[in-house]
Amino acid sequence: MSGNGFATGRRRLLRLLALALPLAFLPAEARSKTPAAGPMGALEAITTRRSVRKYTSEPLAEETLREVLRCGMQAPSACNEQPWQFIVIRDRKILARVGDINPYAGFAKDAPVAVLVCGDSRLEKCEGYWAQDCSNCAMNMLLAAHALGLGAVWTGIYPLPDRVEGFRRLCGLPAEVTPLALLVLGHPAERPKPEDRFNPERIHADRW
Repeated sequence: MSGNGFATGRRRLLRLLALALPLAFLPAEARSKTPAAGPMGALEAITTRRSVRKYTSEPLAEETLREVLRCGMQAPSACNEQPWQFIVIRDRKILARVGDINPYAGFAKDAPVAVLVCGDSRLEKCEGYWAQDCSNCAMNMLLAAHALGLGAVWTGIYPLPDRVEGFRRLCGLPAEVTPLALLVLGHPAERPKPEDRFNPERIHADRW
């Protein structure tokens, strides 16, 4: 084989490995729903993610939820403090009470699982940044859920005092732990179409 032929074959092999290796590390459930070309790329996940509020009755596999949580914990945080804590809610009675605290999240009662993303002030190294850190974490989780073929939505809690106290009581949170958002997840029963939200009028060069 000529030098050029060897180089071409090597490039093809590397491209195949690049597609196959990420898929090998996905949970089995996610692999079964992933196209042969490999898992959804980062740019596709960002540009096609939509909020999903309707779910099928199919339960969410523990390993898939663990992968979503793992991606959340990869988020950047101030001073690398990683101040997040999570309450994984599967109890139907607890999910049924979510709508009493946040009327816009009443659909959680029909979801297989919800994750309460919280900030723990005891873990802070750079005081006051926990909300930004946990927001990064929550967004990572939404993108991971979408990339794995799930439907998910962020329902807001912080900084509304009534919602903060309501979820604190509902889940027995200590005083040092503040709920930021409830992420509701499941297998989607709806698929909202992607939107192109790029708006050049919002971009300013150097100064306003």
